[in-house]
Amino acid sequence: MAPAIAASALTRTFNGFTAVDHVDLAVEPGQFFGFLGPNGAGKSTTIKMLTGLLAPSAGMVQILGQDLFSNPVEVKRNIGVVPEGMALFGKLTATEYLHFVGRMYGLDKATTAQRTGELLEFMGLANEPKKMIADYSHGMGKKLALAAAVIHGPKVLFLDEPFEGVDAIAANTLKTMLQNMIARGATIFLTSHVLEIVERLCSHIAIIHRGHIVAHGSLDELRAGVQARLAPTADGQPPQTGGVLTLEQIFLNVVGGEAGVTHPEQELTWLS
Repeated sequence: MAPAIAASALTRTFNGFTAVDHVDLAVEPGQFFGFLGPNGAGKSTTIKMLTGLLAPSAGMVQILGQDLFSNPVEVKRNIGVVPEGMALFGKLTATEYLHFVGRMYGLDKATTAQRTGELLEFMGLANEPKKMIADYSHGMGKKLALAAAVIHGPKVLFLDEPFEGVDAIAANTLKTMLQNMIARGATIFLTSHVLEIVERLCSHIAIIHRGHIVAHGSLDELRAGVQARLAPTADGQPPQTGGVLTLEQIFLNVVGGEAGVTHPEQELTWLS
């Protein structure tokens, strides 16, 4: 079976600066895949190329076995995207916006209306039907963006920081919805700085640093790789890590920090 998401030698340069450098990725169908990296590592640039929002300088992308740039319309019928900036239409109500998105994906009016009602209730956005999107809080906008991304039942869902600005109750609701999508066979590609959420939800993870993939595999594989890299103790025994390595410890080790420990390079004199 072809990977749900495949990238080969994916590269993007901006005015001589290489933001993403020959990235290779393979995400199998049904995986909840986490994509991590520090600020400026190339995460959002990569996800924009994987979804057709940004043309690569080189390389290829296949979604569900189809070349993204040869068959963009067919591919985009099968994916949903919550982009970094959400890109909502502020002068519409949530109902109007979801009706527009549903019709753009080719849903008939009855199906669009039914799914719009269900999504607004599910997301807690049905209480103010005449409120303009421009008047939404950031968290409400995130929920509406996610509703728009799933209204057509995508087989592959791309999420760029979907939990940013979302309260704990709404975040729990969204996590349940995403896990149900995985249970039904969808593939989810998630990028987030909230490592606890990624660790709880994702079965496989890739870490990008300075435009390069520096780790890629299941959580257990990443733990084993980091454990093998840690220096042994003075008596030659494996290092004591205080139990199972957390994703935060893995991430800090992979991107250059010592597992579980941060070392500030300098102090603020008035706070020390």
